[in-house]
Amino acid sequence: MNQIVSESPSKQAVDMKHSKPSLIESIEDLAENAPEEGITLKELTHALEGQAFGAALFILALPCCVPFLYLVPQIVALPMAAIAFQMVMGRKEPWLPTKFAERKISKEGLQNTAKGGRKYFGWVEKISRPRLTFFASSKLDRVIGLILVIFCLSILTPLPATNTIPGFAVAMVSFGRMERDGILTVGGLLLGIIWVSALITVATLIATGLVTGNLLDPGETLKVLLGR
Repeated sequence: MNQIVSESPSKQAVDMKHSKPSLIESIEDLAENAPEEGITLKELTHALEGQAFGAALFILALPCCVPFLYLVPQIVALPMAAIAFQMVMGRKEPWLPTKFAERKISKEGLQNTAKGGRKYFGWVEKISRPRLTFFASSKLDRVIGLILVIFCLSILTPLPATNTIPGFAVAMVSFGRMERDGILTVGGLLLGIIWVSALITVATLIATGLVTGNLLDPGETLKVLLGR
């Protein structure tokens, strides 16, 4: 008589993890199988159904992660903020205006996006797994959406390299939610909050200096931020 041995829940969880493609793998698969003329944004969100919010924010955040890249991050910041605000409104999937939804991403563009995702977040993919899943659940959509709106708008700050840190923060939160990784989600939120707090501190110092006529030089401002 054959004995049936059931798999432990932990082994089943590992098997499920390996059987389900990650967000980066899904984007790579899309890039590989896309027609030469590319696909529309509408087709992209359709293909990533069930991951639409996270996928859209992750893909748009990738150009923002490139240090000292100008113009492109500022162009995508508003669409990112609009998508995040739809999370605040409680939508289940992002809505895109027809004109925007029909815009095509070329096959080369998709391939570059996949390469960027692998370059900047390949290491995250290796360590991410479902943990502290409450922080990556839909119950917090509205709160996290509001925080992401602030992160996205901070990318518009007209200062050098102000796109990189909030870009990474948005991408980390999006990736964490897709992988149901609460630690990664919270890490991205903390990174973005620290960055926005630093921007507010600098803005306050500059405004105070302009009013009092005692404007700190950049070196002194840096010392204040570092608590020295």
